[in-house]
Amino acid sequence: MILYDYYRSSAAYRVRIAIALKGLVVERRPIHLLRGEQRDPGYRAKSPLAIVPTLELDDGTFITQSLAVIDYLDALKPDPPLLPKDAITAAQVRAAALTIACEIHPLVNLRVIQALQGQFDAKDDQIAIWRKRWIHDGLSAVEALIAPGPFAFGAAPSLADVCLIPQVYNARRFDVPLDACPRIVAVEAACASHPAFIEAHPQAQPDAE
Repeated sequence: MILYDYYRSSAAYRVRIAIALKGLVVERRPIHLLRGEQRDPGYRAKSPLAIVPTLELDDGTFITQSLAVIDYLDALKPDPPLLPKDAITAAQVRAAALTIACEIHPLVNLRVIQALQGQFDAKDDQIAIWRKRWIHDGLSAVEALIAPGPFAFGAAPSLADVCLIPQVYNARRFDVPLDACPRIVAVEAACASHPAFIEAHPQAQPDAE
């Protein structure tokens, strides 16, 4: 399998965490988003929306969208599971993950920021306010959803942690205060010492700058 990603993409970061948790060996091919490599026709043939990550299977099949890729990996190697067996807790894990992937991430990703700058002439200070608003509001909701123990939903990492840690990385990167999110900070600390999260960290990637 081949993973097309970018070291600082939070969506790709999620997939790297899942790969590391599953103990899978996957070839990585970086796609530099700031240089526009995602818009190259060759890559668009793999990812029509020109986004990362994309997972290429050994038979040439392509899977896009981070949560779809993670779902495939969880089915490919069920142990350790990324969702608990209990149906209610599994739904709660999904709710936390989707709050990040569907409510925060789409509003602050690179395509949206570039559109705000290019089409609406948004200035750097306006972009900073925009990012902080949506990250803060979204993480405040996640804070109310999780129940650390020490990970977001118990003693082992789940899909919620896989999505949360990349978003916390972005919050730190863009100076979003986390003082009102002690549960999230506790989960961040637990994940910081876990080998899979260490391996998947942006600064641990070969294309890190």
